[in-house]
Amino acid sequence: MLHVRKSLCVVDDDTIYQFTTARMVQIVDSTVDVLTFGDGEQAMRYIHANAHDASKLPDMILLDLNMPFMDGWEFLTAFEAIRDSLSKSIVIYVVSSSIDERDALRARSYGDVQDYLEKPVTTDRIRTLLSEYVKRPG
Repeated sequence: MLHVRKSLCVVDDDTIYQFTTARMVQIVDSTVDVLTFGDGEQAMRYIHANAHDASKLPDMILLDLNMPFMDGWEFLTAFEAIRDSLSKSIVIYVVSSSIDERDALRARSYGDVQDYLEKPVTTDRIRTLLSEYVKRPG
């Protein structure tokens, strides 16, 4: 049986957050690959470039809202437009420091968003996310 590696993508302009989240993922499960992007535009370019190669697309995206160039809202709109052309489905979690309930409601209104998580995301929460979504059969 072919083993398919799972991957998670962190889209956030805070490099410290990128590093700590990637480190938490590796602590929880060292077999999960972690991709990091500093804004939605970089992540969208990567997804476009690999749309037909499921092995390169992430299983899950942890998406910040407030970023330069292309913010999380713009990313979600762009993602909706290309979702059906992707070679696999991707679970998206919005992860933000915003405690404004309007942001949470707006984020959850996107069909691709699984949930809205407030920063900081803990190792236990990463463990739960990985067990629920990334560890599902490939």
